[in-house]
Amino acid sequence: MDGNGRWAKKRGQDRVFGHINGVQSIRNVLEAAMEIGVKYLTLYAFSAENWDRPKEEVDALMSLLVKTLLDEVEELGKNGVRLSAIGNLEMLPDNAIELLNQSFENTQMNDKITLTLALSYSSKWEITDAARKLAVKVQKGELLPEQITEETMDAALNTNDLPDPELLIRTSGELRISNFLLWQLAYAEFYFTDELWPDFNKESFFKAIKHYQSRERRFGKISEQING
Repeated sequence: MDGNGRWAKKRGQDRVFGHINGVQSIRNVLEAAMEIGVKYLTLYAFSAENWDRPKEEVDALMSLLVKTLLDEVEELGKNGVRLSAIGNLEMLPDNAIELLNQSFENTQMNDKITLTLALSYSSKWEITDAARKLAVKVQKGELLPEQITEETMDAALNTNDLPDPELLIRTSGELRISNFLLWQLAYAEFYFTDELWPDFNKESFFKAIKHYQSRERRFGKISEQING
């Protein structure tokens, strides 16, 4: 969800103004996803690298996270949304962690869509953490090195209860994935748009989905195999 700061600057406002307005885009995209039956939606809300931003912006983002959870979680529950999160959550402020845990508990039985927030997330951190977990198992004799497979790696990742993404959408014209789900995106389709995140609406989301539907997903095979 990129471009909040630039959107705000275009309007002579500080970057936080863009983040606040970006919340409405989250509502729009979640509603659009639910309308067409998307079962899993993951939002890259705050990267591990974002901790290096100016303290005022980081503090404002953490406050916005808490406020949004307080404002939205009841409505999410009513609409069948299950909330989850990935990332180094221990880095978050205590009040944010507490609210997240409450939100997970309150929505865990919902099954219309799983909304996952990537918070304090870094894919390199996640892969390193997974490798460390597997190394500990090997050290304890619970796992042999030759038993380490793609499946055991999948199980050690933060996303072990989520399917791999089929489509990555990035806003604001940037053509990179910025340390996001490096392992899981191996065969995802990518969609880049120049729209800044606060301008990204339902129509924008449906346009991305339509573009995705035009792709031929071969997974290393040839067209004749897929079409046959």
